[in-house]
Amino acid sequence: MGKWGPLIVLSLAQFLMVIDQAVMNVSISQLVDDFDTTVTTIQGVITFYALTMAMLMITGGKIGDILGRRRAFAIGHIIYASGSALTAASWSVGSLLVGWSILEGVGAALVLPALVALVASNYTDTKDRVAAFGVIGGVAGAGIAVGPIIGGYFTAELSWRWVFVGEVIIAIVIVSMIGLISDAPVTKKPKLDIVGAVLTALGLGMIVVAALQSSDWGWIRPKNSPVTPFGFSITPFLLVGGLIVLWAFARWQEHRERSGNDPLVKLELLEILPLRSGLGSFLAQSVILLGIFFTLPLYFQIVLGFDALETGIRMLPISIAMLITSMSGPALAKRFPPRRIVQAGFVTLVLAAFLLLGRINPELDDVGVSVALVVLGIGMGLIASQLGNVIQSSVEVADRGEAGGLQYTAQQLGSALGTALIGAIVIGALVVAFVDNIESNEAVPAEITDAVEISVNEQASFVASELVETGLRDAGVDAATTDEIVAGYEQAQLDALKVGLLVAAMIALGALFMTRNLPAERLRDEPAPTTT
Repeated sequence: MGKWGPLIVLSLAQFLMVIDQAVMNVSISQLVDDFDTTVTTIQGVITFYALTMAMLMITGGKIGDILGRRRAFAIGHIIYASGSALTAASWSVGSLLVGWSILEGVGAALVLPALVALVASNYTDTKDRVAAFGVIGGVAGAGIAVGPIIGGYFTAELSWRWVFVGEVIIAIVIVSMIGLISDAPVTKKPKLDIVGAVLTALGLGMIVVAALQSSDWGWIRPKNSPVTPFGFSITPFLLVGGLIVLWAFARWQEHRERSGNDPLVKLELLEILPLRSGLGSFLAQSVILLGIFFTLPLYFQIVLGFDALETGIRMLPISIAMLITSMSGPALAKRFPPRRIVQAGFVTLVLAAFLLLGRINPELDDVGVSVALVVLGIGMGLIASQLGNVIQSSVEVADRGEAGGLQYTAQQLGSALGTALIGAIVIGALVVAFVDNIESNEAVPAEITDAVEISVNEQASFVASELVETGLRDAGVDAATTDEIVAGYEQAQLDALKVGLLVAAMIALGALFMTRNLPAERLRDEPAPTTT
């Protein structure tokens, strides 16, 4: 397959790692029926998958240093395939949890840090490495966008189980082709810091759980919080607790280094400005991407009434544009430094968000939305074409496993925060806009306005307007008043989605601050690896 053989295998692995969650999200209703359970339970299983990856990603990078990156890559796929097989055959929520959330999560935590280290070691020429990381970034974006289409098709036509059968086959193909990949050199095999692994998993786990559950538990005011310390939601306490544990983790790493022992993470890596800037940019990109991917399906499915498959098809322009733009990385790198390209990417995301703002209407503007999504994909592609290469090029060869673990930890945190933050903002804006609309509508009686306000504040949720109409009619509200309230709710939906996109644009603008320490000149070539 020539020099691009390794990239084919690594790209296939990247695609496999990212489609999973998108498939599960569109299969929730069928999973609820198959296992005779609740939506909340299945959402918990999905949350635990993200949690497993976030908790173990840094440790997975270190294990790659110990075992060798190619071996960790292979073992990770074997674990992942075992989890996929158990998921496909699962007979209960418990077996689904073990197969999908735990085994696949552990497998991904081994695969992903090794994957980026292997890309860097197999493509040492700057032009080739930029191209390779551009393809990997584009494939990741394509997987996120194509996942709902795949999941929607199999859920509607066959069964969600066949997706996981396919994942087993893909994993087997990847392992069988691993000989095409040269191993990343490791100068010294470190020892695993067990205490550090526990602390980082606990700290990151607390933060991710708080972010992912914030919409259900409430950020400050408790909604469905399992406990209510001092009358508040548990969310802020988990966030602060996670930060404290990570502070303890940092102090433990310093102690390990002073004692001459191998740390889980060399803290001095975070003093490398391009690395730190790259991680911050990755986190911001994930916040924006997942925030928008939370907002757009609400518009397509809840407001316009499209199903999961139709929604996925309409979001395809993002993945196509992202993949094409990501692959243009080498050509761009010939003329511009990484900093300028990434900055252009974030500016393009701002433009895309404002283009979408103007297209959120009761009727779909197919052409206008498609153009905006293409611009969004271009912005994401510009960022993805550079950041992976920047992070791996900013550290020594021996530190690439750790850098990969940090990279995917930043992305997981960004994904969780993007969904939680934009989700909370959209729901909050929906409540404010809806209450304001009915309060200012003289056709809605005051007593009904008061009752609706109480109900909305207690059970805020982004639902189809038909459900609001049904609820009002069941409550005995007359037809004319119901129509007025529903019209106010539908307008509030559009206003709330626009607020979510506006916040995404503001985050993209703020992310420009993260880029200030990215390389301002083209990266130089490295010597070829000496080990295979």
